[in-house]
Amino acid sequence: GLTRRALLEAGAAGVALLWCGPRIAGAGPAPVLGFASLPPTTDDRVTLPPGYEQRVVFAWGDPVVTGAPAWDPAATQGAAAQALQAGMHHDGMHLFSLPGQGVGAPRWLLAVNHEFVDPGLLHGQPSTAQRERVLKEQAAVGVSVIEVRPRAGGGWEQVQGSSYGRRITARTPMRLAGPAAGSPLLATRADPSGRSVLGTLGNCAAGETPWGTYLTCEENLGYFFVRSAGDLLPEERAYGLTAVGLGYRWEEAERRFDAVHEPQELNRFGWVVEIDPADPASTPVKRTALGRFKHENACVWTEEGRPVVVYMGDDDRFEHLYKFVSANPWRAGAPPQQDLLDEGTLYVARLLPDGSGTWQPLVQGQAGLTAREGFPTQAHVLVLARLAAKSVGATPLDRPEWAAIHPTSRRVFVSLTNNYKRGLAGQPGPDLANPSGPNPYGHILALDEAGADPTASTFRYEVFVRGGPQAWVKGAPAQAASPAFGSPDGLAVDARGVLWIQTDVGNAARASPGHAGFPNNQLLAVDPATLEVRRFLVGPRGAEVTGLVFTPDLRTLFINIQHPGEPSGSPEHSDPARPTAVSSWPACDGLTRPRSATLAIWRADGGEIGA
Repeated sequence: GLTRRALLEAGAAGVALLWCGPRIAGAGPAPVLGFASLPPTTDDRVTLPPGYEQRVVFAWGDPVVTGAPAWDPAATQGAAAQALQAGMHHDGMHLFSLPGQGVGAPRWLLAVNHEFVDPGLLHGQPSTAQRERVLKEQAAVGVSVIEVRPRAGGGWEQVQGSSYGRRITARTPMRLAGPAAGSPLLATRADPSGRSVLGTLGNCAAGETPWGTYLTCEENLGYFFVRSAGDLLPEERAYGLTAVGLGYRWEEAERRFDAVHEPQELNRFGWVVEIDPADPASTPVKRTALGRFKHENACVWTEEGRPVVVYMGDDDRFEHLYKFVSANPWRAGAPPQQDLLDEGTLYVARLLPDGSGTWQPLVQGQAGLTAREGFPTQAHVLVLARLAAKSVGATPLDRPEWAAIHPTSRRVFVSLTNNYKRGLAGQPGPDLANPSGPNPYGHILALDEAGADPTASTFRYEVFVRGGPQAWVKGAPAQAASPAFGSPDGLAVDARGVLWIQTDVGNAARASPGHAGFPNNQLLAVDPATLEVRRFLVGPRGAEVTGLVFTPDLRTLFINIQHPGEPSGSPEHSDPARPTAVSSWPACDGLTRPRSATLAIWRADGGEIGA
């Protein structure tokens, strides 16, 4: 991220701005990557190439708000302490320079998502009353905002006692904005106006706006909400509601999490939430114009005088790829323009077998989105965006997750993590990479908008990278040395055009014969000149690798290690009697319970990451 002033100056100069990654200078013919690909490993540590160093900057339980207690390795602290500390399961994040400083600012703000919790690690006292357990779990999800700075001797560190420190949890007051705000679909007994809501949860990946705000994305609603009795409604089933969720039992402490008692509360989650990291007193806003689904991330593009475009994936099997185009242009030099995200058109992608595609608008009254079909208002279209997308013939995809844009060509990369159910009888739609059967390894699509214009209504697409025992890249001259990988998830394109791929292979898949020889989850890089794939990082046992962000000079990479030690089984909760059964990272001592954490990675010689 850059300061608001720097953003405005850049925009005034007519520079195209990409808020899902740094600008790209353009690739030359020589290879860009300068590290040797790592061999596969299942060690319980973070493995890096020679010459690289790492340091934990921010781990679950670290103090965030002034006066917060230090983390208790026995996990016996209650909800009040957890509400002041780092949450669990770090996921997407972004880096923002502090207000009033230039692009080379030595101190920054880091906004970090906390997606869900592992009760077996979070609660050191299994006999704790259920309400206290629920309150602690609610305090362990959401978002943290912390201040960070370069550290003497290398790496980065958290600034303790910073006035910018803030926790946003499942109990933080928020407001609803945009076309669905005020709709009866969002009204509850606690909020008959349908304009305010308590909390955010399922915070997966994220985005960054040109006016310096953070977009956190609400994903797996079905983890937290249940319908304890009766048949599921079609719209509840469409959004993943079940009778038990992930076994958190929040409904026992708060009836709003049970659709039997508060049927509209579920509709108030599944949005993109905008947060001002530089103003700890600001109220987060759920932007309903961007639609409601299992949001994975929000990749933002804009340039001076053009509309804001946001690419978004809906992370579920047979779900869809969306983009939002604002009705009004972004103006550099104007006051912060958050309301740009309240007016515009939400589109969903239709991919045709000939490699062409169209963006179908989700607008009430068009393409069958009428009252007769269950969409009497635009609020219905947005609240039930999954159903609206299917109604207009959107292409079902294999868990669309992150998007990243190459700002020179404006090519859009989209990770499709996997689909083990693809190809089974009765399942809809073509698999664009593997039409004959299931897709256990996933792939990455590349979309080229017509005229390289992100606001275009048509595009071309191709499968650019495919996972498997050997990575495959379209156009690469040789694949023999390519590393094994599966389930591409987080994506970024750095300032040299390198495509970085993070993986999230589940524990059950890692144990399957089809993943024999695969390492723990990892970070890979695709060289833009040679199209060679190299393995840069391997994470600890049971962990997902996620949330990467670079400093503008490419000399530091921040990355999140999520849920280290996650066991196999359903749900994937740790045994509280054996919290270190799978991992003890980052302590790596076999004694300390594992902690999700943000790492800073740098080269010992001070050079650019990956060069």
